[in-house]
Amino acid sequence: MVWKGVLVMNAPVPESNNGMERDAPSWLANIDNAYLRGLYAPVAHETTANELKVIGEIPADLCGAYMRNGPNQVYAPKSKHHWFDGDGMVHTIAFKDGKASYRSRFVQTAHFKANAARGEEQWPGYMGHPDPNAPPGAGSDGWLKDSGNTDLILHNGEVLALWYQAGVPIRLDPATGDTLGEQTWGGALTRQVSAHAKTDPVTGELFFFDYNTKPPYMTYHVVSREGQMIRNVPIDVPGPRLPHDMAMTENYATLHDLPLFWDPELLPRGIHKVTFYPDMPSRFGVIPKYGNEGDVRWFEAEPCYIYHVTNAWEEGDWIVMEGCRVTEPCPPSKPGQGMYSRMMAFLLLKARFHRWKFNLKTGETREEWLDDRNAEFPTVNMDVAGRKSRYSYHVSIPTNRETMVFDGLIKFDTRTGSSQSLKFKDGWYGSESPFAPRLNSNGDEDDGYLITFITNEVDGQSECHIIDAKDIQAGPVARVILPARVPPGFHSTWVPGTEMGWA
Repeated sequence: MVWKGVLVMNAPVPESNNGMERDAPSWLANIDNAYLRGLYAPVAHETTANELKVIGEIPADLCGAYMRNGPNQVYAPKSKHHWFDGDGMVHTIAFKDGKASYRSRFVQTAHFKANAARGEEQWPGYMGHPDPNAPPGAGSDGWLKDSGNTDLILHNGEVLALWYQAGVPIRLDPATGDTLGEQTWGGALTRQVSAHAKTDPVTGELFFFDYNTKPPYMTYHVVSREGQMIRNVPIDVPGPRLPHDMAMTENYATLHDLPLFWDPELLPRGIHKVTFYPDMPSRFGVIPKYGNEGDVRWFEAEPCYIYHVTNAWEEGDWIVMEGCRVTEPCPPSKPGQGMYSRMMAFLLLKARFHRWKFNLKTGETREEWLDDRNAEFPTVNMDVAGRKSRYSYHVSIPTNRETMVFDGLIKFDTRTGSSQSLKFKDGWYGSESPFAPRLNSNGDEDDGYLITFITNEVDGQSECHIIDAKDIQAGPVARVILPARVPPGFHSTWVPGTEMGWA
Protein backbone atom coordinates (compact mmCIF):
# COMPACT_ATOMS: atom_id res chain seq x y z
CA MET A 1 0.00 0.00 0.00
CA VAL A 2 1.26 3.52 -0.79
CA TRP A 3 0.08 6.41 1.38
CA LYS A 4 1.34 9.90 0.71
CA GLY A 5 4.28 8.43 -1.18
CA VAL A 6 5.32 6.12 1.64
CA LEU A 7 5.10 2.32 1.54
CA VAL A 8 3.48 1.45 4.84
CA MET A 9 2.14 -2.11 4.68
CA ASN A 10 2.11 -5.34 2.73
CA ALA A 11 -0.98 -6.78 1.08
CA PRO A 12 -3.63 -8.07 3.45
CA VAL A 13 -4.05 -11.70 4.44
CA PRO A 14 -6.71 -13.30 2.22
CA GLU A 15 -10.13 -13.44 3.82
CA SER A 16 -10.10 -17.22 3.69
CA ASN A 17 -7.22 -17.33 6.21
CA ASN A 18 -9.22 -16.00 9.11
CA GLY A 19 -12.23 -13.70 9.17
CA MET A 20 -10.65 -11.72 12.00
CA GLU A 21 -7.45 -11.25 10.00
CA ARG A 22 -8.89 -10.48 6.56
CA ASP A 23 -7.51 -6.95 6.81
CA ALA A 24 -4.11 -7.92 8.28
CA PRO A 25 -0.74 -7.91 6.46
CA SER A 26 0.27 -11.05 4.55
CA TRP A 27 3.39 -11.76 6.64
CA LEU A 28 1.17 -12.48 9.61
CA ALA A 29 0.32 -15.95 8.27
CA ASN A 30 3.77 -17.18 9.38
CA ILE A 31 3.63 -15.71 12.89
CA ASP A 32 2.67 -17.59 16.08
CA ASN A 33 2.22 -14.87 18.69
CA ALA A 34 -0.98 -14.32 20.65
CA TYR A 35 -0.46 -10.54 20.55
CA LEU A 36 -0.22 -10.49 16.76
CA ARG A 37 -3.07 -12.84 15.85
CA GLY A 38 -6.86 -12.72 16.02
CA LEU A 39 -8.14 -9.76 17.99
CA TYR A 40 -4.60 -8.29 18.14
CA ALA A 41 -3.76 -8.63 14.45
CA PRO A 42 -2.55 -5.34 12.94
CA VAL A 43 -4.66 -3.78 10.21
CA ALA A 44 -2.97 -3.31 6.86
CA HIS A 45 -4.55 -0.05 5.79
CA GLU A 46 -5.41 3.38 7.01
CA THR A 47 -9.10 4.17 6.69
CA THR A 48 -11.15 7.33 6.11
CA ALA A 49 -14.94 7.25 6.36
CA ASN A 50 -17.66 9.89 6.83
CA GLU A 51 -21.30 9.84 7.96
CA LEU A 52 -21.09 6.49 9.68
CA LYS A 53 -24.08 4.26 10.41
CA VAL A 54 -25.52 4.86 13.88
CA ILE A 55 -27.75 2.63 16.01
CA GLY A 56 -29.58 5.02 18.29
CA GLU A 57 -28.83 8.72 18.07
CA ILE A 58 -25.60 10.64 18.61
CA PRO A 59 -26.35 13.26 21.29
CA ALA A 60 -26.59 16.75 19.88
CA ASP A 61 -24.48 18.04 22.79
CA LEU A 62 -21.51 15.78 21.93
CA CYS A 63 -18.92 17.64 19.86
CA GLY A 64 -15.27 16.75 19.51
CA ALA A 65 -12.99 13.83 18.74
CA TYR A 66 -12.12 10.61 20.56
CA MET A 67 -8.60 9.49 19.69
CA ARG A 68 -7.03 6.22 20.79
CA ASN A 69 -3.44 5.08 20.29
CA GLY A 70 -2.07 1.56 20.14
CA PRO A 71 0.39 -0.87 18.50
CA ASN A 72 -0.08 -1.84 14.86
CA GLN A 73 3.03 -3.57 13.52
CA VAL A 74 3.77 -2.68 9.88
CA TYR A 75 6.50 -5.14 8.89
CA ALA A 76 7.33 -8.67 9.96
CA PRO A 77 9.18 -8.48 13.31
CA LYS A 78 12.96 -8.73 13.25
CA SER A 79 13.06 -10.82 16.43
CA LYS A 80 10.68 -11.97 19.17
CA HIS A 81 7.75 -9.54 19.09
CA HIS A 82 6.36 -7.88 22.19
CA TRP A 83 2.96 -6.20 22.09
CA PHE A 84 4.69 -2.93 23.03
CA ASP A 85 6.80 -3.04 19.83
CA GLY A 86 4.04 -2.31 17.33
CA ASP A 87 4.04 0.87 15.27
CA GLY A 88 1.66 3.48 16.62
CA MET A 89 -1.73 3.82 14.98
CA VAL A 90 -4.27 6.40 16.12
CA HIS A 91 -7.96 5.69 15.61
CA THR A 92 -10.05 8.88 15.60
CA ILE A 93 -13.82 9.24 15.63
CA ALA A 94 -15.12 12.79 15.43
CA PHE A 95 -18.63 13.93 16.38
CA LYS A 96 -20.22 17.06 14.99
CA ASP A 97 -23.85 18.03 14.36
CA GLY A 98 -25.07 14.55 15.28
CA LYS A 99 -22.83 12.83 12.71
CA ALA A 100 -19.66 10.78 13.06
CA SER A 101 -16.54 10.33 10.92
CA TYR A 102 -13.62 7.91 11.35
CA ARG A 103 -9.90 8.07 10.57
CA SER A 104 -7.07 5.64 11.28
CA ARG A 105 -3.54 6.93 10.79
CA PHE A 106 -0.03 5.67 11.53
CA VAL A 107 2.06 7.76 13.91
CA GLN A 108 4.90 8.79 11.64
CA THR A 109 7.90 8.84 13.95
CA ALA A 110 11.37 9.14 12.45
CA HIS A 111 11.77 5.39 12.95
CA PHE A 112 8.47 4.66 11.20
CA LYS A 113 9.69 6.65 8.20
CA ALA A 114 13.08 4.90 8.25
CA ASN A 115 11.40 1.49 8.15
CA ALA A 116 9.11 2.64 5.34
CA ALA A 117 12.10 3.77 3.30
CA ARG A 118 13.70 0.32 3.69
CA GLY A 119 10.48 -1.67 3.42
CA GLU A 120 11.32 -3.75 6.48
CA GLU A 121 11.60 -3.71 10.25
CA GLN A 122 15.11 -2.62 11.29
CA TRP A 123 14.96 -2.61 15.08
CA PRO A 124 14.94 -5.56 17.49
CA GLY A 125 11.93 -5.69 19.73
CA TYR A 126 11.58 -5.21 23.47
CA MET A 127 12.44 -8.88 24.05
CA GLY A 128 15.38 -8.81 21.67
CA HIS A 129 18.93 -7.62 22.24
CA PRO A 130 20.81 -4.55 21.06
CA ASP A 131 21.75 -5.00 17.40
CA PRO A 132 24.95 -3.26 16.26
CA ASN A 133 23.68 -3.42 12.69
CA ALA A 134 20.42 -1.61 13.47
CA PRO A 135 20.13 2.17 13.12
CA PRO A 136 20.51 4.22 16.32
CA GLY A 137 17.67 3.46 18.69
CA ALA A 138 15.65 5.43 21.21
CA GLY A 139 14.07 5.26 24.62
CA SER A 140 15.43 4.66 28.08
CA ASP A 141 16.91 1.37 26.79
CA GLY A 142 18.61 3.34 24.02
CA TRP A 143 18.26 0.78 21.24
CA LEU A 144 14.54 0.33 20.58
CA LYS A 145 12.28 1.71 17.85
CA ASP A 146 10.42 4.85 18.89
CA SER A 147 6.93 3.84 17.78
CA GLY A 148 4.89 6.64 19.39
CA ASN A 149 2.28 3.99 20.21
CA THR A 150 1.34 4.61 23.84
CA ASP A 151 -0.49 7.76 24.89
CA LEU A 152 -2.12 10.91 23.51
CA ILE A 153 -2.24 14.26 25.25
CA LEU A 154 -3.74 17.58 24.23
CA HIS A 155 -1.52 20.65 24.56
CA ASN A 156 -1.64 24.04 22.86
CA GLY A 157 -4.27 22.96 20.33
CA GLU A 158 -2.36 19.87 19.21
CA VAL A 159 -2.43 16.24 20.20
CA LEU A 160 0.94 14.71 21.06
CA ALA A 161 1.56 10.99 20.53
CA LEU A 162 3.89 9.67 23.24
CA TRP A 163 5.87 6.47 23.77
CA TYR A 164 6.24 4.45 26.98
CA GLN A 165 10.06 4.24 26.88
CA ALA A 166 10.30 8.03 26.49
CA GLY A 167 10.79 9.41 22.98
CA VAL A 168 10.18 12.42 20.76
CA PRO A 169 6.53 13.61 20.85
CA ILE A 170 4.74 13.51 17.52
CA ARG A 171 2.28 16.30 16.70
CA LEU A 172 -1.10 15.14 15.38
CA ASP A 173 -3.98 17.03 13.83
CA PRO A 174 -6.95 16.27 16.13
CA ALA A 175 -9.46 16.58 13.28
CA THR A 176 -7.76 14.05 11.01
CA GLY A 177 -5.15 12.16 13.05
CA ASP A 178 -2.52 13.10 10.43
CA THR A 179 1.07 13.52 11.59
CA LEU A 180 2.20 17.16 11.58
CA GLY A 181 5.82 16.57 12.65
CA GLU A 182 7.96 16.26 15.76
CA GLN A 183 7.49 18.50 18.77
CA THR A 184 10.78 19.76 20.22
CA TRP A 185 9.51 23.16 21.42
CA GLY A 186 11.84 25.08 19.18
CA GLY A 187 14.79 22.79 19.88
CA ALA A 188 14.50 23.20 23.67
CA LEU A 189 13.76 19.47 24.13
CA THR A 190 17.17 18.06 25.05
CA ARG A 191 15.86 14.89 26.71
CA GLN A 192 12.84 12.73 25.87
CA VAL A 193 9.20 12.71 26.92
CA SER A 194 7.70 9.85 28.87
CA ALA A 195 4.36 8.29 28.00
CA HIS A 196 2.25 10.00 30.65
CA ALA A 197 2.68 13.73 30.56
CA LYS A 198 0.07 15.96 32.25
CA THR A 199 -1.67 19.10 31.04
CA ASP A 200 -2.96 21.55 33.62
CA PRO A 201 -6.52 22.50 32.59
CA VAL A 202 -6.23 25.91 34.26
CA THR A 203 -2.79 27.12 33.17
CA GLY A 204 -2.50 25.09 29.95
CA GLU A 205 1.03 24.06 30.95
CA LEU A 206 2.49 20.66 30.12
CA PHE A 207 4.39 18.64 32.75
CA PHE A 208 6.46 15.56 31.96
CA PHE A 209 9.46 13.49 33.02
CA ASP A 210 12.17 11.51 31.28
CA TYR A 211 14.10 8.47 32.49
CA ASN A 212 17.29 6.86 31.20
CA THR A 213 20.02 4.32 31.91
CA LYS A 214 22.62 7.11 31.97
CA PRO A 215 22.81 10.04 34.42
CA PRO A 216 20.78 11.99 35.08
CA TYR A 217 18.53 8.97 35.48
CA MET A 218 15.39 11.10 35.69
CA THR A 219 14.49 14.66 34.68
CA TYR A 220 11.43 16.83 35.22
CA HIS A 221 10.14 19.41 32.73
CA VAL A 222 7.51 22.12 32.35
CA VAL A 223 6.32 23.65 29.05
CA SER A 224 4.17 26.78 28.98
CA ARG A 225 0.74 27.00 27.34
CA GLU A 226 2.41 28.76 24.39
CA GLY A 227 5.11 26.10 23.99
CA GLN A 228 8.09 27.58 25.89
CA MET A 229 10.29 25.21 27.91
CA ILE A 230 10.38 26.80 31.38
CA ARG A 231 11.76 23.96 33.55
CA ASN A 232 14.38 21.27 32.93
CA VAL A 233 15.32 19.76 36.27
CA PRO A 234 17.53 16.71 37.01
CA ILE A 235 16.01 14.46 39.69
CA ASP A 236 18.34 12.61 42.07
CA VAL A 237 17.48 8.89 42.03
CA PRO A 238 19.92 6.12 43.04
CA GLY A 239 20.20 4.53 39.58
CA PRO A 240 18.28 3.68 36.40
CA ARG A 241 14.58 3.36 37.12
CA LEU A 242 11.39 2.39 35.22
CA PRO A 243 8.65 4.86 36.24
CA HIS A 244 5.60 4.85 34.01
CA ASP A 245 3.47 7.73 35.28
CA MET A 246 3.51 10.83 37.47
CA ALA A 247 0.98 12.96 39.31
CA MET A 248 0.10 16.63 39.09
CA THR A 249 -1.76 18.89 41.51
CA GLU A 250 -2.43 22.62 41.46
CA ASN A 251 1.00 23.45 42.90
CA TYR A 252 3.07 20.24 42.82
CA ALA A 253 4.20 17.33 40.73
CA THR A 254 4.87 13.88 42.18
CA LEU A 255 7.52 11.66 40.59
CA HIS A 256 7.86 7.90 41.16
CA ASP A 257 10.93 5.91 42.22
CA LEU A 258 9.56 2.36 42.49
CA PRO A 259 11.35 -0.93 43.29
CA LEU A 260 10.76 -2.44 39.84
CA PHE A 261 13.67 -1.71 37.53
CA TRP A 262 16.46 -3.26 35.48
CA ASP A 263 18.79 -5.60 37.38
CA PRO A 264 21.77 -3.27 38.12
CA GLU A 265 24.30 -6.14 37.91
CA LEU A 266 23.14 -7.19 34.44
CA LEU A 267 22.51 -3.75 32.97
CA PRO A 268 26.23 -2.91 32.42
CA ARG A 269 26.40 -6.07 30.26
CA GLY A 270 23.55 -4.82 28.06
CA ILE A 271 21.01 -7.20 29.62
CA HIS A 272 17.74 -5.42 30.44
CA LYS A 273 16.15 -7.79 32.95
CA VAL A 274 13.26 -6.20 34.83
CA THR A 275 13.25 -7.24 38.50
CA PHE A 276 11.04 -6.39 41.48
CA TYR A 277 12.78 -5.71 44.81
CA PRO A 278 10.14 -6.33 47.52
CA ASP A 279 12.42 -5.23 50.36
CA MET A 280 12.86 -1.73 48.92
CA PRO A 281 10.26 0.95 49.71
CA SER A 282 8.46 2.85 47.01
CA ARG A 283 9.55 6.49 46.94
CA PHE A 284 7.53 9.46 45.76
CA GLY A 285 9.25 12.76 45.07
CA VAL A 286 7.05 15.83 45.52
CA ILE A 287 8.42 18.90 43.75
CA PRO A 288 6.84 22.37 43.48
CA LYS A 289 5.67 22.79 39.89
CA TYR A 290 8.33 25.40 39.25
CA GLY A 291 10.84 23.99 41.73
CA ASN A 292 14.45 22.94 41.36
CA GLU A 293 16.38 19.78 42.22
CA GLY A 294 16.90 20.77 45.83
CA ASP A 295 13.16 21.34 46.36
CA VAL A 296 12.18 17.66 45.98
CA ARG A 297 10.75 16.01 49.12
CA TRP A 298 10.78 12.21 49.16
CA PHE A 299 8.11 10.08 50.83
CA GLU A 300 8.39 6.32 51.38
CA ALA A 301 5.53 3.86 50.99
CA GLU A 302 4.96 0.12 50.68
CA PRO A 303 6.91 -1.61 47.89
CA CYS A 304 4.77 -1.59 44.75
CA TYR A 305 4.52 -0.74 41.09
CA ILE A 306 2.15 1.74 39.47
CA TYR A 307 1.38 1.93 35.79
CA HIS A 308 -1.30 4.60 35.93
CA VAL A 309 -2.26 7.45 38.22
CA THR A 310 -5.96 8.35 38.28
CA ASN A 311 -5.71 11.89 39.69
CA ALA A 312 -4.09 13.89 42.48
CA TRP A 313 -4.89 17.02 44.46
CA GLU A 314 -4.07 18.99 47.60
CA GLU A 315 -6.01 18.83 50.89
CA GLY A 316 -4.44 21.18 53.43
CA ASP A 317 -0.95 19.83 54.16
CA TRP A 318 -1.64 16.62 52.23
CA ILE A 319 -0.97 15.56 48.66
CA VAL A 320 -3.62 12.96 47.76
CA MET A 321 -2.82 10.64 44.86
CA GLU A 322 -5.14 7.93 43.53
CA GLY A 323 -4.12 5.28 41.07
CA CYS A 324 -3.98 1.60 40.21
CA ARG A 325 -1.53 -0.35 42.35
CA VAL A 326 -0.25 -3.50 40.69
CA THR A 327 -0.89 -6.55 42.87
CA GLU A 328 1.81 -8.75 41.28
CA PRO A 329 4.63 -6.51 39.98
CA CYS A 330 6.83 -9.37 38.72
CA PRO A 331 4.66 -12.43 38.03
CA PRO A 332 6.16 -15.85 37.30
CA SER A 333 6.42 -16.83 33.65
CA LYS A 334 3.24 -18.29 32.21
CA PRO A 335 3.68 -22.03 31.50
CA GLY A 336 3.04 -23.42 28.05
CA GLN A 337 3.84 -20.19 26.18
CA GLY A 338 7.38 -21.03 25.10
CA MET A 339 9.56 -18.00 24.36
CA TYR A 340 6.62 -15.67 25.08
CA SER A 341 5.89 -17.02 28.57
CA ARG A 342 7.35 -14.02 30.41
CA MET A 343 5.59 -11.50 28.13
CA MET A 344 2.25 -13.28 28.54
CA ALA A 345 2.60 -13.22 32.33
CA PHE A 346 3.49 -9.52 32.56
CA LEU A 347 0.71 -8.48 30.19
CA LEU A 348 -1.97 -10.12 32.32
CA LEU A 349 -2.20 -6.88 34.24
CA LYS A 350 -3.52 -7.21 37.78
CA ALA A 351 -4.13 -3.97 39.66
CA ARG A 352 -6.57 -2.45 42.15
CA PHE A 353 -7.74 1.06 42.90
CA HIS A 354 -5.53 2.62 45.59
CA ARG A 355 -4.93 5.91 47.43
CA TRP A 356 -1.69 7.41 48.74
CA LYS A 357 -1.43 10.53 50.94
CA PHE A 358 1.76 12.51 51.63
CA ASN A 359 1.89 15.12 54.39
CA LEU A 360 4.09 18.05 53.37
CA LYS A 361 4.32 19.30 56.96
CA THR A 362 5.13 16.09 58.87
CA GLY A 363 6.56 13.80 56.14
CA GLU A 364 3.97 11.13 56.95
CA THR A 365 2.68 8.71 54.30
CA ARG A 366 -0.70 6.99 54.43
CA GLU A 367 -2.20 4.58 51.93
CA GLU A 368 -5.28 2.43 51.52
CA TRP A 369 -7.03 0.13 49.06
CA LEU A 370 -10.19 1.62 47.57
CA ASP A 371 -11.56 -1.42 45.73
CA ASP A 372 -10.66 -5.08 45.20
CA ARG A 373 -11.63 -5.50 41.53
CA ASN A 374 -9.09 -5.84 38.75
CA ALA A 375 -9.42 -2.45 37.07
CA GLU A 376 -6.98 -0.21 35.23
CA PHE A 377 -6.51 2.49 32.55
CA PRO A 378 -8.33 5.13 34.66
CA THR A 379 -9.70 8.40 33.29
CA VAL A 380 -11.31 11.48 34.86
CA ASN A 381 -13.05 14.61 33.67
CA MET A 382 -9.96 16.54 32.53
CA ASP A 383 -11.49 19.78 33.76
CA VAL A 384 -10.68 18.57 37.30
CA ALA A 385 -7.24 17.12 36.56
CA GLY A 386 -4.92 18.09 39.43
CA ARG A 387 -7.91 19.18 41.54
CA LYS A 388 -10.08 17.20 43.91
CA SER A 389 -12.23 14.81 41.91
CA ARG A 390 -15.09 12.54 42.81
CA TYR A 391 -15.49 10.23 39.83
CA SER A 392 -13.09 8.09 37.85
CA TYR A 393 -13.72 5.64 35.04
CA HIS A 394 -11.73 2.40 34.74
CA VAL A 395 -11.73 -0.59 32.43
CA SER A 396 -12.31 -3.99 34.00
CA ILE A 397 -9.80 -6.69 33.07
CA PRO A 398 -10.72 -10.38 33.36
CA THR A 399 -8.08 -12.64 34.90
CA ASN A 400 -9.20 -15.91 33.29
CA ARG A 401 -7.81 -15.24 29.80
CA GLU A 402 -4.37 -15.75 28.29
CA THR A 403 -4.26 -12.19 26.91
CA MET A 404 -5.25 -8.82 28.34
CA VAL A 405 -8.64 -7.51 27.26
CA PHE A 406 -11.08 -4.94 28.63
CA ASP A 407 -14.48 -6.55 29.20
CA GLY A 408 -16.32 -3.61 30.75
CA LEU A 409 -16.23 -0.29 32.57
CA ILE A 410 -16.39 0.71 36.23
CA LYS A 411 -17.34 4.18 37.50
CA PHE A 412 -16.01 4.87 40.99
CA ASP A 413 -17.46 7.50 43.31
CA THR A 414 -14.82 8.09 45.98
CA ARG A 415 -17.03 10.52 47.92
CA THR A 416 -19.63 7.84 48.71
CA GLY A 417 -17.59 4.69 48.11
CA SER A 418 -20.16 3.47 45.59
CA SER A 419 -19.63 2.36 42.01
CA GLN A 420 -21.41 1.47 38.78
CA SER A 421 -20.41 -1.26 36.35
CA LEU A 422 -21.05 -1.97 32.70
CA LYS A 423 -20.18 -5.38 31.29
CA PHE A 424 -19.75 -5.57 27.52
CA LYS A 425 -21.52 -8.37 25.65
CA ASP A 426 -19.69 -11.69 25.58
CA GLY A 427 -16.94 -11.68 22.98
CA TRP A 428 -16.77 -7.88 22.74
CA TYR A 429 -13.80 -6.02 24.17
CA GLY A 430 -13.26 -2.29 24.63
CA SER A 431 -10.70 0.48 24.96
CA GLU A 432 -9.72 3.10 27.51
CA SER A 433 -12.72 5.41 27.80
CA PRO A 434 -12.13 9.13 28.29
CA PHE A 435 -14.77 11.51 29.60
CA ALA A 436 -16.34 13.91 27.09
CA PRO A 437 -18.20 16.86 28.70
CA ARG A 438 -21.53 17.88 27.25
CA LEU A 439 -21.74 21.14 25.40
CA ASN A 440 -23.17 23.71 27.82
CA SER A 441 -22.69 21.30 30.72
CA ASN A 442 -24.58 21.93 33.96
CA GLY A 443 -21.25 21.84 35.80
CA ASP A 444 -21.60 18.40 37.38
CA GLU A 445 -18.32 16.51 37.25
CA ASP A 446 -20.02 13.56 35.50
CA ASP A 447 -22.23 15.59 33.15
CA GLY A 448 -21.06 14.10 29.90
CA TYR A 449 -20.25 10.86 28.11
CA LEU A 450 -17.75 8.04 28.07
CA ILE A 451 -16.53 7.10 24.60
CA THR A 452 -14.99 3.72 23.76
CA PHE A 453 -14.11 1.53 20.81
CA ILE A 454 -15.35 -2.03 21.12
CA THR A 455 -14.48 -5.01 18.91
CA ASN A 456 -15.98 -8.48 18.48
CA GLU A 457 -13.32 -11.18 18.74
CA VAL A 458 -15.20 -13.57 16.42
CA ASP A 459 -15.76 -11.53 13.27
CA GLY A 460 -13.67 -8.41 13.91
CA GLN A 461 -16.57 -5.97 13.73
CA SER A 462 -15.79 -2.75 15.59
CA GLU A 463 -18.11 -0.10 16.98
CA CYS A 464 -17.85 3.09 18.98
CA HIS A 465 -20.14 3.27 22.00
CA ILE A 466 -21.35 6.52 23.54
CA ILE A 467 -22.31 6.05 27.20
CA ASP A 468 -23.99 8.50 29.58
CA ALA A 469 -21.41 9.02 32.34
CA LYS A 470 -24.12 9.57 34.95
CA ASP A 471 -25.57 6.10 34.33
CA ILE A 472 -23.02 3.81 32.71
CA GLN A 473 -24.88 0.63 33.64
CA ALA A 474 -27.70 1.66 31.28
CA GLY A 475 -25.39 0.86 28.37
CA PRO A 476 -24.70 2.93 25.28
CA VAL A 477 -27.07 5.67 24.19
CA ALA A 478 -25.67 5.25 20.67
CA ARG A 479 -23.55 2.71 18.77
CA VAL A 480 -21.56 3.86 15.77
CA ILE A 481 -20.70 1.10 13.30
CA LEU A 482 -17.07 1.43 12.23
CA PRO A 483 -15.83 0.66 8.70
CA ALA A 484 -12.63 -1.03 9.90
CA ARG A 485 -11.46 -3.27 12.73
CA VAL A 486 -9.90 -1.52 15.73
CA PRO A 487 -7.39 -3.84 17.44
CA PRO A 488 -6.85 -3.52 21.22
CA GLY A 489 -4.62 -0.62 22.18
CA PHE A 490 -3.43 1.56 24.99
CA HIS A 491 -4.39 5.14 25.79
CA SER A 492 -6.74 7.77 24.48
CA THR A 493 -7.84 11.37 24.77
CA TRP A 494 -10.91 13.47 24.18
CA VAL A 495 -10.46 16.66 22.16
CA PRO A 496 -13.36 19.08 22.75
CA GLY A 497 -14.88 20.64 19.65
CA THR A 498 -13.94 24.05 21.04
CA GLU A 499 -10.27 23.12 20.52
CA MET A 500 -10.98 22.61 16.81
CA GLY A 501 -13.23 25.60 16.28
CA TRP A 502 -16.32 23.42 16.01
CA ALA A 503 -18.24 24.74 19.01
